[in-house]
Amino acid sequence: MLRRHARAACTALAAAGMALAGLQAGSATAAQPSPGSAPSVQSAARALGADQARPELLAAMGRDLGLTRTQAEHRLVNEAEAGATAARLRQHLGGSFAGAWVAGAESGSLTVATTRAADLAAIRAAGAGAALVRHDLTALERARTALDRAATADAPVRYVDVRANVLVVEETRAGAGDRLVAAGGVPRELVRIVRSAGAPRPLYDLRGGDAYYMGGGGRCSVGFPVTRGTTQGFATAGHCGRAGQSTSGFNQVAQGTFQASTFPGNDMAWVAANTNWTSTPYVKGAGGANVQVTGSVLQPVGSSVCRSGSTTGWHCGTIQQHNTSVTYQEGTVSGVTRTTVCAEPGDSGGSYISGSQAQGVTSGGTGNCSSGGTTYFQPLNPILSGYGLTLKTTGSDPGPGPGPGEPQPGGTWTAGKVYAAGDTVTYGGSTYRCLQGHQAQAGWEPSNVPALWQRI
Repeated sequence: MLRRHARAACTALAAAGMALAGLQAGSATAAQPSPGSAPSVQSAARALGADQARPELLAAMGRDLGLTRTQAEHRLVNEAEAGATAARLRQHLGGSFAGAWVAGAESGSLTVATTRAADLAAIRAAGAGAALVRHDLTALERARTALDRAATADAPVRYVDVRANVLVVEETRAGAGDRLVAAGGVPRELVRIVRSAGAPRPLYDLRGGDAYYMGGGGRCSVGFPVTRGTTQGFATAGHCGRAGQSTSGFNQVAQGTFQASTFPGNDMAWVAANTNWTSTPYVKGAGGANVQVTGSVLQPVGSSVCRSGSTTGWHCGTIQQHNTSVTYQEGTVSGVTRTTVCAEPGDSGGSYISGSQAQGVTSGGTGNCSSGGTTYFQPLNPILSGYGLTLKTTGSDPGPGPGPGEPQPGGTWTAGKVYAAGDTVTYGGSTYRCLQGHQAQAGWEPSNVPALWQRI
């Protein structure tokens, strides 16, 4: 956690049903995909806004990831396609799925791992690299959960490294990892213990990335502007404040009040703003420029991601692991995402975004933006669903709907609802399975976005 106090930084550690012949990489001239086929690069990128990145975002990726502007553009498009393909393969592989990741400065090439040799041909037919490994992802994540129950600050971080097919435990004191594995009853063969340079600390301290101040002192950063009915507000980190605590904005003008907050366990909260503040579909980018938010599709391991915060501004890196567990002095936070993006006190609560897709809010980390570091973000979709919030996006305004005499498509799909991978809905007389978790919005109906939905 990285919270910035008003006078000093607080340094306390305060795819089943998939037609294999049709699941191949698309091309610019690909026909409309069949119900079981993957979307093309163009369709996935266009639907998720990956083909319309702002210059400020591309420039930051160039600075922090060593990419040319063309390479950065290609990477965002390829990562959008890789996420859709990985999601479909996960549905198809079921229990043998062992993780997926992208690699390559420009290509964003996808690799999918499985524990079953019979799956390798299907993975390659989908245009992905295939890896045969020993442990499936479910078994490794179940082991991580067991260790969480026995964790202490001497072994503060635990995550599944899908590329190495192992559960990693970071220890700050020699022997702490082995003691944790023994206490958790986890087979030693599943675990790799590494020495951590330092324990993560909270990053304490209505545009994403702008500063706000808590009534009791301290500064954090706005995550993502949201609405709840007619109320404007923003999502942020739970360790920044508790329900009932007042806030003021970057300009020190009265802003709002924390409505709900969870920490530890998760690191999530939301603030309802007063009528002087209006939610916008933007994150503060390099030089104060607006970066548009068009959705909340969580990107795969290896994808590029950029962070906005009120102390260090705009920095980029890559997603290392999802579903990481971090034990702060206040307790364990589970389900956060580990990244190579740097952060410092005061950046807590701020925005992580991949292309135009909101990813999450800053929780904590190690290091700084001079020497580099590791950070963790609380994914945004659980905040939206847990508190009944709607992410403010450039597509938030509802479309005109059916014309006179045209029937409503009907079904259980609902704009504004957060869907997780594997959820099923009906729409327009058909049944669809969610491929990538996201908050539904007008224009992202299941029949329109094969990157997010598969007809079954």
